[in-house]
Amino acid sequence: MQEPKSVYNKEELLNNAVELLKNLIEIPSFSKDEFNTSVEIENFFKKHQIPTKRFKNNIWAVNKNFDVFKPSVLLNTHHDTVKPNKAYTLDPFVPIEKDGKLFGLGSNDAGASLVSMAQVFLHFYDKEDLEYNLVIALTAEEEISGFDGIEALFPQLPNIELAIVGEPTQMNLAIAEKGLLVIDGEMKETPSHAAHPNDDNSIIKCMEDLQGILNFKFPKVSDYLGEVKVTLSGMNAGVQHNVVPESCHFTLDVRVTDEYSNKEAFDIIQSQMKSKLTARSFRLNSSKIEMDHPFVKAGLEIGRTTYGSPTSSDQAIIPCTSVKMGPGDSRRSHTADEFIYINEIEEGIEIYIRILEKVL
Repeated sequence: MQEPKSVYNKEELLNNAVELLKNLIEIPSFSKDEFNTSVEIENFFKKHQIPTKRFKNNIWAVNKNFDVFKPSVLLNTHHDTVKPNKAYTLDPFVPIEKDGKLFGLGSNDAGASLVSMAQVFLHFYDKEDLEYNLVIALTAEEEISGFDGIEALFPQLPNIELAIVGEPTQMNLAIAEKGLLVIDGEMKETPSHAAHPNDDNSIIKCMEDLQGILNFKFPKVSDYLGEVKVTLSGMNAGVQHNVVPESCHFTLDVRVTDEYSNKEAFDIIQSQMKSKLTARSFRLNSSKIEMDHPFVKAGLEIGRTTYGSPTSSDQAIIPCTSVKMGPGDSRRSHTADEFIYINEIEEGIEIYIRILEKVL
């Protein structure tokens, strides 16, 4: 096999990134249907003479001078997207470059991170005498927190000491991320005819129960993420106007801070409510990285800032120290006519390299 090119200049890396992102935009890659984008990613690395490995729709590779006795730093982001919403005015699968922007579904979330990380991997691929191995994993099913993405792949990866998760953060460091706990609840009381008095109306009792938990303050407040946030996101009861229903059902969206595990948060919520609660899952926990971690310190040294992220990502299911960082703005994610600025990709490549040069 021909040896991979060892040195790339900034212009080459940016051109590589934009070309790859345009190719990815053209390929629909909804969660659980990412095979075609996984092939495109394989072809990109093949073009640059870098061998890859596949597990389902997850593509990963290690640096040329990989050493089993060294710990590894992981570059990880996803190549699946949500479905385009009805407010799109542009074709979501046609990459359009205009006014310094590249439009297309997945361009911001998380295509810009993916193509930037791919260039960073090229840059470091054949470097010698690194203190850490460098591993890249471009994975599936992030948008649905699926079981066949990074969670399934992770046990096959080498010893990972730090994971850098590519999501749009404007290349600042999300050093903490809220976990996600979805709770289904039911209040059961006495059914009756609506014309007669009923002090055990399930809807009213449920509303009282919900008002209590929505006003409840968790005792511990995170320095990074603030308070645990409980949101009522669904409610359903009754099928006929003249019947007081036996039960009222509801759903709570709970964003859990690093001060609590999801199970701890669930137990506290249940202790405050009379309704019967059921958690859909406890697997999407909060995460954080310490301020004195070498990666965080390196980021601060080159002028980046830190913050706590209210949105969830694959960090929630990565079982090692992690930080979220990538080009783009999360406020553009899942919006109509999604776009990334070309100079954000350029900045992303440069900043990843500058920080990793201090760490690796």
